[in-house]
Amino acid sequence: MSVTLAPDAPATHTPEEIDARIQFLDEDEILEIDLSDLTLENSADVNLLYDRLEARIAETLEPLWFFLINYRGTRIDPGAWFAHSRRGKDLNLAHSMASVRYDASEDTRRQIERSAGTDNFDPNLFADRDMAIAALRDMPSKRQAKIVHVPNYTEDEFRSRIRFLEEDQIMDVDFSNVTFEHSRDVNDCYDVLDALIAESGKKWYFLVNYENTKIFSGAWVQYAARGKALNEAGSLGSVRYAPGSETETDIRLRAESGGFRPNIRNTREEALERIAEMKRGED
Repeated sequence: MSVTLAPDAPATHTPEEIDARIQFLDEDEILEIDLSDLTLENSADVNLLYDRLEARIAETLEPLWFFLINYRGTRIDPGAWFAHSRRGKDLNLAHSMASVRYDASEDTRRQIERSAGTDNFDPNLFADRDMAIAALRDMPSKRQAKIVHVPNYTEDEFRSRIRFLEEDQIMDVDFSNVTFEHSRDVNDCYDVLDALIAESGKKWYFLVNYENTKIFSGAWVQYAARGKALNEAGSLGSVRYAPGSETETDIRLRAESGGFRPNIRNTREEALERIAEMKRGED
């Protein structure tokens, strides 16, 4: 499915406003998210919300939490629902042991239930906070049962997909037909990229082939975090080409709030032309 986003619509909230709505109840292993009387007008609002949630979770050094969400008086405008559903699914798969919601308005309740039916998850809607917390306290914690992901690729397999075009200052990355199933796949890949760039002692233009690349929802949070860190440390600019519609949509959503241009092109030739423009200083 191809989705048109509106990146020029700015967020209507600030990071400080969002941070004030996030708190951790450590004893109960609960992340409480207060969306009461909050309006998410557009995808920029949604991306700001989920960017802050991802950052605050990372600061705890604990990846797994029960999510407690206050939907009292929350309004999510139609133009924000797609991003809210997609980013919420990524966050839940990466960090949630379970999610409960309470005080949803009828309109929001119906939309959550429709999304739940579509995305195959239980909306877990409760009338009030006490009932929601009680439900979470009855759920088993998964923190003691450490999740061990089985790697799908070896270090050599990732190394074989990376080459440096010295004369052009380009790091050519071939992610074609790669599936990032979970955070282990992401970390294995970016550990190789980090090491190779460190060995080179240089920054590069990143040219990335996304033909038939799949990034599962449970891998997106880590993929975005490692990608951002790598770009800040070793990139002169990044251009991507041949992504499928799902991956392209996720990249555009992340770019909207991440302060970078997605620079997505259909073909390798078009991507190389874009890198040439960047070298000439063309926006």
